[in-house]
Amino acid sequence: MTICFATWQGFPWKKVPYYIFAQIFGAFMAGLFVYGQYHEQIVAYSAATIAAGKGTVFNGGPASIFCSFPGETQTNLGYLFMIEFFVDSYIGIIIWACLDPANPFVSPQAAPWAIDITISTNMARDLGTRLVALIFFGREAFTYHSYSWISILVNIPATLFATAYYEMLMRDSLQKIGKGAAVHEHGEEEWDFWAAAGALESWDAEGF
Repeated sequence: MTICFATWQGFPWKKVPYYIFAQIFGAFMAGLFVYGQYHEQIVAYSAATIAAGKGTVFNGGPASIFCSFPGETQTNLGYLFMIEFFVDSYIGIIIWACLDPANPFVSPQAAPWAIDITISTNMARDLGTRLVALIFFGREAFTYHSYSWISILVNIPATLFATAYYEMLMRDSLQKIGKGAAVHEHGEEEWDFWAAAGALESWDAEGF
C-alpha cells in the first residue's frame, strides 16, 4: 500500500524504501517477541509434529504461526497465485474506499476498523515474520512448495491493480474535494488550513 500511495496520492517516493524497511523490521521484531513469549509452547508443539513425522514447516505447523503456507495438496502455483492476487486486490479496494473522502459510508473514525476486519496480506507482514521462521525452523520456511514468493510479492501488483481500478472506475470524479490534511509538498506533510476552510465554505454555500 505504501507503493500505491506513492503512485496515486503523492506520497514521496524517496520515503518509500524507509517505510518498507520499517514495516518489515517491525514485523520481524513482532515475530521474535511472539516466539519469545510462547517459546515453551512452540518448542513442545514442534517436538510433537517432528515425532509425528510431519516436520515443522507445513500448513498448520509451528512455522505457520509466523507466516502462511499452502496445504500439502496445494501444489498448483498458478492457482495459489490467483488466490493471493484476488485477496490482495480485495483488501486494496477496501482500503482505498475507506480512505476516499467522497465515500459517505465510512467515517474517518471508522476507517481503521473497516480496514482491520479485512484479511492481513502484505509483504512486510509476511516477509518480516517469515525471516523469524527461517531463523528457528530452517530454509524450508522459504522453499516449502516454492510458495514464499507468491505470499511476499504478489500483493504489490495486486494492490496496484486494485487501486488503479478504484481510481479509474469507482472514484467519484464529479465530487469536488478540497485539499486534504496531508499535502506532501517537498516530501513533508503539511496541513493546508485555508484550502480546507475554503472547501467547507463552498460546500456550505452549495447546501451540502
